[in-house]
Amino acid sequence: MENRHHQQQQSQSQKPEPNMDPPSTCLEPKQDSGGVDSSESKPSFNQNDLVKALEMVERDSIAIADSFSSLFASLRLALSEATNSSVDHMHCFSDAAGRIQESVLDAATKGNRYINSCLRLNEEMKGAENLASQLKFLRRNVDALDTAVNKLVRPP
Repeated sequence: MENRHHQQQQSQSQKPEPNMDPPSTCLEPKQDSGGVDSSESKPSFNQNDLVKALEMVERDSIAIADSFSSLFASLRLALSEATNSSVDHMHCFSDAAGRIQESVLDAATKGNRYINSCLRLNEEMKGAENLASQLKFLRRNVDALDTAVNKLVRPP
């Protein structure tokens, strides 16, 4: 048994080592050991086609990047306009609220003055009733005096 294990190790050590060189990046057709072109079973690409394909990918990537850049610039502009509009509306709202506050305070002040004037007028009118009754009394006395003077001046 030990002999068999030793033979397996020897056979493994005698196997050819795998090729450590990386395969060529060029996709040119290879000849197999039979001398038959392997391009019949696989499509072949040459280096120029690969470079052209990479250039197309690069151009498309640049176009996509430009589109994204343009889109983000447009979005940035729209956001900036919306933000500026919001700020303008807030300033307008603030100005309107300030003016309304001033108007309300002015109206309240004028309303208080009007109420105070009405209260004073009401107090003065209370004194006017007394004055009116005195005037009525005075008018009766003047009428009585006029009648007496007329009787004296014009005898019957």
